[in-house]
Amino acid sequence: MFSELFLEYYDYWFIIILMIVGMYGMIMKKNLVKKIIGLTIFQMGIILFYVASAVKWKATVPIYTPSVPNTEIANYINPLPHTLMLTAIVVGVATLGVAFALLIMIYNRYKTLHEPELLERMK
Repeated sequence: MFSELFLEYYDYWFIIILMIVGMYGMIMKKNLVKKIIGLTIFQMGIILFYVASAVKWKATVPIYTPSVPNTEIANYINPLPHTLMLTAIVVGVATLGVAFALLIMIYNRYKTLHEPELLERMK
């Protein structure tokens, strides 16, 4: 029973593990760079979840071809989740760049990226 569940939904199990690793990095690590890396891993897990849930086997792109009957909607893939996740990747990379720029400014001012030391120096 469990092996069938695991083998049938292996992609979702991988996504759950990826999200747990990212959440662990955000919560437990004290270095701000490691927290941002954890945030990026968590974000990629969410993006993979949306892409994996939008996949349809034996379906094609929504372009008219005579070989695929257009009366059957189930023969076509919905491109919207994939395009939204492509946008999410672009926004995530931009956010990551801003986060690293802020980390550089924090390091130049406080000379540390270790969270407890940083909070102590900010007082």
